[in-house]
Amino acid sequence: MRAPRLNRALVLEAAERVADGAGGHVLSWVALGTLWAEVKPGSGRERAGEFVTLSTVPYRITVRASAQDSASRPRPEQRLRDGARVFRIAAVSEADAAGLYLTCFAHEEVVA
Repeated sequence: MRAPRLNRALVLEAAERVADGAGGHVLSWVALGTLWAEVKPGSGRERAGEFVTLSTVPYRITVRASAQDSASRPRPEQRLRDGARVFRIAAVSEADAAGLYLTCFAHEEVVA
């Protein structure tokens, strides 16, 4: 395996429930830190919805590995932010046999 080009700074974010003052809660995203990453798009696909055509592109985002219990280790259901672009993490696995890098399998979210 070649060493990845970690040339993009992405902010790792985790969801946090915050009381809304009316007995419920709202979802807020909290920054956990910045990770340098290599971002590669996968093969896009398109499917027909009821009234619109939906297209998605999966991404493979490679970052340096960190300890299992580290707050800077990406986990599923967290997300990575690059400015206005947001990538929701679906799964994380080791990218190499030595365990030096992690691959985050993610999909880009459109934030309106």
